[in-house]
Amino acid sequence: MNPLLKSILSTEFGFAILRVMTPLLFPALGVAISALAGATNIALEGIMIVSACAGVLVSAFTHSLVLSLFAGLAAGIALAALLGYFHLKLRADIFLAAIALNLFAAGISIVFLFLFTGDKGSTSSLKSQLFPAVDIPLLQNVPVLGPIFSGHNILTYASIVSVFLYWLITFKTPLGLRIRAVGQNPDAAQSVGINVNRTRMYALLLSGFFGSLGGLYLCMGYVSWFARDISAGRGFIAIAAATLGGNLPLGTFLSSLLFGAVNALANYLAPLKVPSEFIQMTPYLATAVALAIYAAQAMRKRRRKVREGAPEGTP
Repeated sequence: MNPLLKSILSTEFGFAILRVMTPLLFPALGVAISALAGATNIALEGIMIVSACAGVLVSAFTHSLVLSLFAGLAAGIALAALLGYFHLKLRADIFLAAIALNLFAAGISIVFLFLFTGDKGSTSSLKSQLFPAVDIPLLQNVPVLGPIFSGHNILTYASIVSVFLYWLITFKTPLGLRIRAVGQNPDAAQSVGINVNRTRMYALLLSGFFGSLGGLYLCMGYVSWFARDISAGRGFIAIAAATLGGNLPLGTFLSSLLFGAVNALANYLAPLKVPSEFIQMTPYLATAVALAIYAAQAMRKRRRKVREGAPEGTP
């Protein structure tokens, strides 16, 4: 175990946690803001896939980071808008619609992959642009902190800024107030003139925005190519991270950081001759355990309220 402990206590491990956390934090913020509006978006898996595919293909053919960024954002936000249309306009169940869109995203990405590359597996034959890494002045020369916090991809820093942006939108803007009001009591919100469907659509579009950045990071920051099912369940792990964080900015960030640490740890288990199946299972096992603990705590709180005489549904 000494080699593992040595690796965990190294600055490289701290750097890896932030790197692996990024594609979890973006979709977790997307889940959180939609959940606050009472329209939880579980289509983040599909949003990440279509945004990643669009970003890489546009990047490969235009050689422009700006155009690929806009293409990825447009694809992800469009899928979120489609989810909003199905749920809010056509009255489809949001979870069933999201599952359908996740399957659609996985299929349509392969179609475009084959059309533009002739390959159904990856875009390795195309040269894609990468978002740049950034060295933070002064901090990069500080022992311990420099190697951990400096030199990351620019989207990693954008993910941390997004936590503040999420807090700003949620708690410091009229839109955030409407989102929270609609999520807590849509009938009361409507009685004071708030358009419930419009507010939920705005929340879903913001959800698509955050999720799209996570998809773009996967293929233009984490690696430099797109492959089928490259999100590897991160969109679903993000649901767990947002839930554990109470859909709040700091809580969602800390939960994403925890899952990032677990994912990074899985990478460090490989040299110890741990079975590869166990390594691949580790992030999902940690997610299941975390959700089980969260559910047990929530159930204990409900039982305590019942014993104290409060209605079970009381917040």
